[in-house]
Amino acid sequence: MISSSCPVSAHDVADHYDELDHFYREIWGEHVHHGLWERGDETPEEAVLNLVASVVKRGRVCAGARVCDIGCGYGATARMLALECGATVSAITISPAQYRHALSERGGAHNPEYLLCDWLNNDLPSGAFDAILSIESSEHMQDKEMFFAQAYRTLGAGGRMVICAWLSAEHSTALQRRHLLEPICREGRIPGMGTESDYRKWFSDAGFVLESFEDVSAQVRKTWTICVRRLLLHLLREPGYLRFLFNSRAHNRIFAVTISRIWLAYAFGIMRYGIFTARKE
Repeated sequence: MISSSCPVSAHDVADHYDELDHFYREIWGEHVHHGLWERGDETPEEAVLNLVASVVKRGRVCAGARVCDIGCGYGATARMLALECGATVSAITISPAQYRHALSERGGAHNPEYLLCDWLNNDLPSGAFDAILSIESSEHMQDKEMFFAQAYRTLGAGGRMVICAWLSAEHSTALQRRHLLEPICREGRIPGMGTESDYRKWFSDAGFVLESFEDVSAQVRKTWTICVRRLLLHLLREPGYLRFLFNSRAHNRIFAVTISRIWLAYAFGIMRYGIFTARKE
């Protein structure tokens, strides 16, 4: 596992998303996760929905299913699960800014239920869910073993867990770790970026049966080409972006540079993207 050279707390993760709230929604969109280009000619919006559809299929989410969306961001995926799949959804975020936006988009509906809390310290009932989904949130967890233990505890017998994760390649050079992978962790408020092998062990140690793993790096890396292009356009067109980047009080302004690091890490093959599907027997 590649670890940040500086400690990353739950508060740091929340602060990252709160301070970059406007930035994330304009550059990345309300889903705040990669797109999956299955054909190659999809629009970014279609690719994002492809990833959600893939997770829904793997998790066997259907009408009446009790689902937990860990690290729900602005709640876009949770709303799809509730409205299009008919699932009963509990959606968790640690970011107050994301939580407020998710509530504003919900209207008067009570499903999804949005929870502002730390997954590692949640008080959800044991066996409460039929499916647990984590789309790019496990990276931010300080205690990976506890992340999986909480998932196992709150999942019912026969339930399924689907994780979409940023992964480090199994092997990388010292230079690649020093100039790309470690800074990505530190600047992106990621305590540690695991490898495929790390995740397989965490699943097994928690008691899960891992059913499948798919490396979809080639189908998602276009996300970062689009993010780099959008960022450059915003820098050219909107003075507010430049003011933010040169504001010494902005703790997370470095993430503008991190986007380019991630793009390079995918290009060199030292960063991967995987989808894991497991079940609780």
